[in-house]
Amino acid sequence: MTKADLIENVYLKTGYSKKESAEIVETVFDLIKDTLEDGEKIKIAGFGNFVVKEKSTRRGRNPQTGEEIEITARKILTFKPSQVLKSAINSDS
Repeated sequence: MTKADLIENVYLKTGYSKKESAEIVETVFDLIKDTLEDGEKIKIAGFGNFVVKEKSTRRGRNPQTGEEIEITARKILTFKPSQVLKSAINSDS
């Protein structure tokens, strides 16, 4: 599903205009992005949690040359689905 598909579904299910639906979807994405950029966790009941985690600097190895390299510290985004979402995905219906 693409952003355009999301906008289309919001348009069809809410009765808002396509422009208003696009603004709603963009606003939600902006809020999620800004919250994660600030290092906050996002918990959506019945869906899951988005968390930004810090990975520290570590030693690695170049697989082609075998040379040791330093992998720089960085932030990663993780998603843990809720039990409700897991059940919905794994149901037979």
